[in-house]
Amino acid sequence: MKPRATKQEIQHVIERIEEFGYKVHSIEGEERVVIGVVGVGDVTACLESVEAMPQVEKAVRISAPYKFVSREFRPGKTQVVVDGVEIGGDEFVVMAGPCSVENEKQILHAAEEVARAGARLLRGGAFKPRTSPYDFQGLEEEGLKLLARAREATGLGIVTEVMSDRDVDLIAEYADLLQVGARNMQNFALLKTLGRCGKPVLLKRGLSSTIKELLMSAEYVVAHGNPNVILCERGIRTFETATRNTCDLAGVAALAELTHLPLIVDPSHATGKRSLVPAVSRAAVAIGADGLLVEAHPCPEKAVSDGAQSLDLRQFATMMRELQPWITLWKQMRVTETAAAV
Repeated sequence: MKPRATKQEIQHVIERIEEFGYKVHSIEGEERVVIGVVGVGDVTACLESVEAMPQVEKAVRISAPYKFVSREFRPGKTQVVVDGVEIGGDEFVVMAGPCSVENEKQILHAAEEVARAGARLLRGGAFKPRTSPYDFQGLEEEGLKLLARAREATGLGIVTEVMSDRDVDLIAEYADLLQVGARNMQNFALLKTLGRCGKPVLLKRGLSSTIKELLMSAEYVVAHGNPNVILCERGIRTFETATRNTCDLAGVAALAELTHLPLIVDPSHATGKRSLVPAVSRAAVAIGADGLLVEAHPCPEKAVSDGAQSLDLRQFATMMRELQPWITLWKQMRVTETAAAV
């Protein structure tokens, strides 16, 4: 739409689009409104009709199969706000905490220390998808309650995983950011429900998923009404066995060209080794990611899950200090990119 288009003019365009049988998804920016159109069939007639309307600046056909999450739909970068923390903006955001919530003492200690070190959000699993049915599956709602206590004690927003569409409402009562794990990236019933839940979503790339498949999964959430999606590169399965997964940093750069959605990196799952987490974290900052998702535990050798890839709290604080010069350069780079876009 043109910058000075009124609400009445915008509504008139939406009604005209709907006359052709298409669905509408709008994004209201500071200066203008962008109206997305999706549906089945030849859109040529609709495109020509809308383009002729005086309040429309231009009409563009999006060639990518993922419409709403593509740069063609929104050239500028999206910022997703999670409990007052903006991801995708001018701050490099670190989310940290244990893989699993084990007990109150553990999660409160972890929350206090990662907050002191500079983390902005607390991660912790209450529902855990495990390869073996005999492994610890999480404390479920009791774990969510413990996360809520940690938020009250520290002020950190909560990031936790949701495994089923049946659990979305329950987890949304407690969490500020709902995480979709790698194994559920193409759980389409879950993605549709998350599109209607009203809470931001952190979508992890699947174990063997392509970039296109990741973006199509994000499209499910956005197309069902939730534009607040953050993507996460957590490593993919390849022939390499020296690390738990292969961290696709080239994919991070490619995603920045293809989508306007914020993107973070999980160096813990990408490597599977705590000794490699700081180096991959620096690489994530350098490549232009918007943040990190790091596993940190008070006593990794006693962790019920993912102890080998978890930093202890002292190691996490050290890494955060060592990242500061890199984050300073990241901020300078982000200012330059923003100026160039304007």
